[in-house]
Amino acid sequence: MVEQPTRPDSREPVPRWTNNPPRPTAEDASPRWSRCEPRAASLETRRDNQPPNHIESKTTSVIPIYSRTPALIGMTAATLDYLTDGRFSLGLGTSGPQVIEGLHGVPYHAPLGRTREVIEICRTVWTGAKVTHSGRHHPLPLPADRGTGLGKPLALISTPIRPDIPILVAALGPKNVELTAEIADGWQPMFFAPERFRDIWGEPLDRGGDSRPEHPGPLDIHAQVPLAAGGPGSPGHEAIKRHYALYIGGMGAPERNFYYRVACAYGFDSAAAEIQKHFLSGAKDIAAQRVPDELIEMTALVGDSASMAAQLDRFTAAGVGTVYLIPFDDDPATRPAAVTQVLDEARPRTPTIA
Repeated sequence: MVEQPTRPDSREPVPRWTNNPPRPTAEDASPRWSRCEPRAASLETRRDNQPPNHIESKTTSVIPIYSRTPALIGMTAATLDYLTDGRFSLGLGTSGPQVIEGLHGVPYHAPLGRTREVIEICRTVWTGAKVTHSGRHHPLPLPADRGTGLGKPLALISTPIRPDIPILVAALGPKNVELTAEIADGWQPMFFAPERFRDIWGEPLDRGGDSRPEHPGPLDIHAQVPLAAGGPGSPGHEAIKRHYALYIGGMGAPERNFYYRVACAYGFDSAAAEIQKHFLSGAKDIAAQRVPDELIEMTALVGDSASMAAQLDRFTAAGVGTVYLIPFDDDPATRPAAVTQVLDEARPRTPTIA
């Protein structure tokens, strides 16, 4: 049972969303779920030393930290945590200069420092206390010489149902991964190869871990894992290739494409260069053809449901706490079944993580 919090300047309990309608229950949502197409499902590989026994509906998206103020990010997360009855996790990322400056129109400045401050402010917002912050990038209240001078510390009207909403950071660069290992609840990498990820990220994970405080506890790894029935040449396999080509070839400016760098770090320098060259020239189909099958085998689940379930052991052995299964199939109607079949195979055999 969660204790009713009190504001630091008052002995009275803070009202919990008293102006909001009752939270929807699972029973309320079930008729809608029957008509929804889940794009991704998560399989928890450890829960109180018991095999996984449920599926959570999740997305694998993250909020670019430049697209909202830190307080608004915290408020949005608190609302979503309320709507999901305390099951929400906040995904954060820096995106890249091409998107932040091109779409959001703000400078891509100090991504690491801003990430740290956003996390600190969000955690303050969720306590229900008045928010103050002395950071370099997001001082709160805004100093008088930068505004009207009328700003004052404020708190949310209603206290979030949890003061410790999990924060996951989608980090790929070594400095960002180190920061994530130091302060975030979880790390959400893309192109995660269980047998090879420490070759790229082992040192920054260890450095960040050495500076990690006792709270929020051990870093949890949330791996995004594409899933496709069939081998090379199958529709799902080809869809994964197109997806990888988009990220390696065109997700960000050529000189600042973090996904390209990961592919190179895995040893696919030549293939990555070919993918990027063709993708940026408009030959996206050729770019997809250049995606190595080996890269997909390293980072995705492919084959029949039984073999894909067996492949999940690789992620568990690598210390992954949650696997996001992302089905790739041209027919949306078959995606839920593809995920369900793998999970049905995995449930009785997936080991827990000590």
